[in-house]
Amino acid sequence: MLIRTDPFRELDRLAQQAFGTRTRPAAMAMDAYRQGDRFVVHFDLPGVEPSSIDLTVEKNVLNVSAERRWQPSDDQEILASERPQGTFSRQLMLGESLDAERVEASYDNGVLTVTIPVAEQAKPRKVEISSGGGRAKAIETGANAA
Repeated sequence: MLIRTDPFRELDRLAQQAFGTRTRPAAMAMDAYRQGDRFVVHFDLPGVEPSSIDLTVEKNVLNVSAERRWQPSDDQEILASERPQGTFSRQLMLGESLDAERVEASYDNGVLTVTIPVAEQAKPRKVEISSGGGRAKAIETGANAA
């Protein structure tokens, strides 16, 4: 069997995954953090019309998609065209401890902010423990208990 190798093929594949291609843009960049009783996720979507953003939650999967299109007119001479165009998408798996029914989102200055509250049943709570001597002791349970 004859195998022909291209030393740059793997480098091209990695570059396409990182930066995308004209027909298949790279995934949108995001930051995610927990702030008190909620999780906040910021997605970078510069130049995207708010009406093109689609945000859905199905079971425990958050789907975000947005589209950016630019069609030059006939009287425009293109000198550079480096900004990716097309549909961008990202999926996030939401843990069981998050309340997928109360997801909120806002879009401002090219950033989509999604806020997901922690479910009530996942929040830490105090549990009374009685001992044989009749004294009760409060023990904290839940995700934040040490």
